[in-house]
Amino acid sequence: MEVPLTLLKAGESGIIKAISATSGKGRRRRAGFERRLMDMGLTPGTKITVIKSAPFHGPIEILVRGSRLALGRGMAERIIVEK
Repeated sequence: MEVPLTLLKAGESGIIKAISATSGKGRRRRAGFERRLMDMGLTPGTKITVIKSAPFHGPIEILVRGSRLALGRGMAERIIVEK
């Protein structure tokens, strides 16, 4: 089942399937968005684990390729993962 990264709970893992250049509201984001995430190691086919999710729509801490990263909700909602 493919879902946005924001729907995974702490401790859940998934495989990155796609990175969307548009937000959930349909607005097109800057062209470098996908490149920025790929430079951080977030590429399709990579396993990703949610470490914790801050309350009140705060950032999401993830584990990817042995490194911990914090992503804002806006970025995380455009990363599509398979549970």
